Amino acid sequence: MTEVDVITLIRDALIITIKISSPILVTALVVGLFIGILQTTTSIQEQTIAFVPKLFAIFVVIIVFASWMVRTMLDYTRNIFFMIEKF
Repeated sequence: MTEVDVITLIRDALIITIKISSPILVTALVVGLFIGILQTTTSIQEQTIAFVPKLFAIFVVIIVFASWMVRTMLDYTRNIFFMIEKF
């Protein structure tokens, strides 16, 4: 295994990590922004109010995207095993 192979594996791992985590992070960002705007307009300054909607939205996103996330991780793992098999 050359340095190029190792760099490619690390680059692919980082890209896959970003791809898998992005739906969850974007959902948390959007829900947090919406709750923040709602709290500002209603003058409610309770910090824990945003926690439950964010948690619920993240669980929904995980349920919806779980098969895609697992499939992506399995494809990457298979590629690693195929690379090991070549050497």
